[in-house]
Amino acid sequence: MPVAAPLAPARATQLAAEFGLKPDEFARALAILGRQPSLTELGIFSVMWSEHCSYKSSRVWLRQLPTKAPWVLVGPGENAGVIAIGDGLAAVFKMESHNHPSFIEPYSGAATGVGGILRDVFTMGARPIANLNALRFGDPALPRTRRILDGVVRGIGGYGNCVGVPTVGGEVNFHPAYNGNPLVNAMTVGILKADRIFTAAATGAGNPVVYVGSKTGRDGIHGATMSSAEFDADSEEKRPTVQIGDPFAEKLLIEACLELMVTDAIVAIQDMGAAGLTSSSVEMAGKGGMGIELALDDVPQREDGMTAYEMMLSESQERMLMVLKPGREALAESIFHKWDLDFAVIGHLTDTGRIVIRHKGAIEADIPLAPLESEAPLYHRPTEETPPQPALGAVPDPIGVAAALKRLVACPDLCSRRWIWDQYDAQVGGQTARRPGQADAAVVRVEGTARALAMTTDCTPRYCLADPEAGGAQAVAEAWRNITATGALPLAITDNMNFGNPEKPRIMGQFAAAVRGMAAACTALDFPVISGNVSLYNETEGRPILPTPAIGGVGVLEDVAHAVGLAMPDAHDLVLVGETRGHLGQSLWLREVAAQEAGPPPPVDLAAERRNGDFVRGRILAGTVTACHDLSDGGLAVALAEMAMASGIGAHLTTTGEAGFWFGEDQARYILAVRDAAGLLDAARVAGVPAALIGRSGGAYLELDQHGPISVAELTALNEATLPAMMQGT
Repeated sequence: MPVAAPLAPARATQLAAEFGLKPDEFARALAILGRQPSLTELGIFSVMWSEHCSYKSSRVWLRQLPTKAPWVLVGPGENAGVIAIGDGLAAVFKMESHNHPSFIEPYSGAATGVGGILRDVFTMGARPIANLNALRFGDPALPRTRRILDGVVRGIGGYGNCVGVPTVGGEVNFHPAYNGNPLVNAMTVGILKADRIFTAAATGAGNPVVYVGSKTGRDGIHGATMSSAEFDADSEEKRPTVQIGDPFAEKLLIEACLELMVTDAIVAIQDMGAAGLTSSSVEMAGKGGMGIELALDDVPQREDGMTAYEMMLSESQERMLMVLKPGREALAESIFHKWDLDFAVIGHLTDTGRIVIRHKGAIEADIPLAPLESEAPLYHRPTEETPPQPALGAVPDPIGVAAALKRLVACPDLCSRRWIWDQYDAQVGGQTARRPGQADAAVVRVEGTARALAMTTDCTPRYCLADPEAGGAQAVAEAWRNITATGALPLAITDNMNFGNPEKPRIMGQFAAAVRGMAAACTALDFPVISGNVSLYNETEGRPILPTPAIGGVGVLEDVAHAVGLAMPDAHDLVLVGETRGHLGQSLWLREVAAQEAGPPPPVDLAAERRNGDFVRGRILAGTVTACHDLSDGGLAVALAEMAMASGIGAHLTTTGEAGFWFGEDQARYILAVRDAAGLLDAARVAGVPAALIGRSGGAYLELDQHGPISVAELTALNEATLPAMMQGT
């Protein structure tokens, strides 16, 4: 039977360009087919070879990242990565972007970003236990920024809260570079038994292919190709490409899938995410070395008259594709109908190595699967190194240490996120041990055990702009530090690589350098990459975002009782671990107080990170540390203020210094609150770890030597006021 309605050559060429295929890519597709494509075939090639799905600009660089360790059970290439956490259990996690949809329709874009990453995790057989996010927005003075922030936060909360998975952590930055292109990176962590991991590799010719979940509509068509192009002045009119999510259907889908996974019915399972039915069917059959034949007449549809092209490219939410063992269809159908979800057998596996799509008596597509991957474009794009920033000279302190601290705790990048996290349910499920604001990383118990997972998201984009390699290393190191500061052992990361147009050598150079830095840090810290996502073309009218390689890290605590937070307890010695040199280049003090974005970022000494972090974690697990906070944005003074604001207790600092000492952002540093510093300082000397007693907690003020006293209550009021006032436009 011939393929239905091949496109006329001129029309095919025109549509290929509209769908994002370059002329040479389209020529390659024609050579694979040996004829003109149908509309459905052209759609399949365009989405599978889009930047979003094929990683054609980034694959060559991502291969440098370390992905293996004895505790890594599943690395990159599946829906999510998997690590062993002990007692026969495993953690599953991944981070993904929904940047472009969240710019166009903030609420639905962010909500469906959460839904998609949840599906990536429970597709592996895991029950999701936590959500996190990493958000970047433009100038907070702009009404558009406030509108996007409001919609994104409501979307994340609305979806996560309804589906019953706590949102326990994340980060938020503001910078004018994100004015036309916000970043919404969503991360989910789940738990499963290490011997019950499900994958997407489909096997067994004749095995039934089953569609489950919600019905297919016209929402999200060509969402993957939209996410593989720059924005322009008309991008906000692209709302039809944004999917609409239903968190209640997602909750039903989680329960139905996990119930079926207890049986022996499933051969392979795949989320219908970007590119929907196309990517899920192609990836399942391709990974198993099989062919697949689909009958689209049997696909549950919520709109009349849908074409094969629309069904294959729809990104309607809350849908999964499965391959079942023969004879298990009735069992699976009964489970999904019990949960009030659609269930349909829509095809079967073949041994032909081809994807064949039938609809209304015609073959709408017939494509060999292997070339969709083996001949997918792979670019070695030109790179241009970021020139080193000139060394920062002497910078006069314009307002003094006390005034600078008050300004910094109230600035958009450091102010309280309570307005945001109060819209998230961080306690649903009852296993959250450290909520947002209580520790450097969220801590969530593994139900039924003493274990807990610590999790965080981190990146400092201003460092990455000034020096992408150092910025990439610092993002990994800070995630490692934040997990360590709770007492947990960092085990692995997921990444979300957010960059501009890779066709520009400067942007591709940023990407390549950031990967080099990440690879070095992951290797030095035994912190492998097990999953990730690349989001390129984050530009609007030629203006790129800051390079933002967001890192999501996960670690394990053998006993949740050992976890510490950052709240400063009363009458404790305060010990600074790590070397302080007063590095102000690219610091928040420099930007917010001295009105400069200049100089190189702080150097990253990975050996010092490992040595200092291992020492701190050992002292926490030995029970000698009552509170711990890593030093990052804002340096020592801000870290002390955050510990004080978390508890309402001040401190008297016995050290002295000027702006560089208090606000420099030297890396590999922690503040520890201990009952008696003498033993810890002795242990630090033995370990070769720089450590110094800097003061003692107590009272209602931060007394920074000659620069205090500064009221903790005043700092808290300034810190809490910024976001609510910003969202009111005042």
